[in-house]
Amino acid sequence: MLIYDAPWVGLEPPPVTRTATRRLMETLTAGRFDRALVLVSYHQSPLPIALLLRLAGIGWTAADSEDYPGVLLDLRHRRPPHRHEALAALDLARAAGYALPPGDDGGLRVTPPPHTLHLTGPEPYVVVHPGAAVPARAWTPGRAARAVAVLSAEGYRVVVTGGRAERELTARVAGRHALDLGGATDLPHLAGVLAGARAVVAGNTGPAHLAAAVGTPVVSLFAPVVPAEQWAPYGVPHVLLGDRHAACADTRARHCPVPGHPCLDGIGDAEVLAAVAALAGDPADQGDQTERGAAV
Repeated sequence: MLIYDAPWVGLEPPPVTRTATRRLMETLTAGRFDRALVLVSYHQSPLPIALLLRLAGIGWTAADSEDYPGVLLDLRHRRPPHRHEALAALDLARAAGYALPPGDDGGLRVTPPPHTLHLTGPEPYVVVHPGAAVPARAWTPGRAARAVAVLSAEGYRVVVTGGRAERELTARVAGRHALDLGGATDLPHLAGVLAGARAVVAGNTGPAHLAAAVGTPVVSLFAPVVPAEQWAPYGVPHVLLGDRHAACADTRARHCPVPGHPCLDGIGDAEVLAAVAALAGDPADQGDQTERGAAV
């Protein structure tokens, strides 16, 4: 795996430098690769990296591209409108001659995560992940804290997750109602915690998709700043909550432009409980999950 922090993607892209570009070019050239598939989101252009791949001597490149590619692409693929990102990537691979092998359902996969019972305890639980790199895609802290309290009062054991920089947030959201694992997990152990959960409640952010990759149902708090049909949790049972017709729809806003964050904070407690019950079952049935959690 070669990692290149491209200056045309990401929330805080690095500056363009000759040193970093030269290092990438040297690595690609030394690899003597035969083909390249450029898998980008529907709103991103594959052409900057396609140019670098061509200069590195890679002789055949395929990508979805809305822009005219000139000679940069050997296969200019067109994805169907509103296609889910995961399916669009599989479509491109198939068009390039790389069909899924027999028995592969095209689901998400990650390296099996480590055991995390020492973090969560053996009792069944529901995860609430309150944070997101894009604040518009998550509950406000107060709304997330209320959801945790309501779930706890209903009888669910709740585990709150977050990164090291989110410890203050997770402590506030967990309060006295939940186990606070903010800052307690690296990425593999977070995957383990998510894999052991009966369901995960999260915004449209990385851990929601990591939960899908380990096969855990997701209650998706989906702000309509990006379209759900393209970014919803993939390949697992899920429930979408949020006002899909809010004023912020399709704006790609990172911070909610509407006072009160109504598209997500307006989700009622009854909706949250019904969604969790639909995916995780009633709290009284949680004992059935103990073996699953212990086996992760």
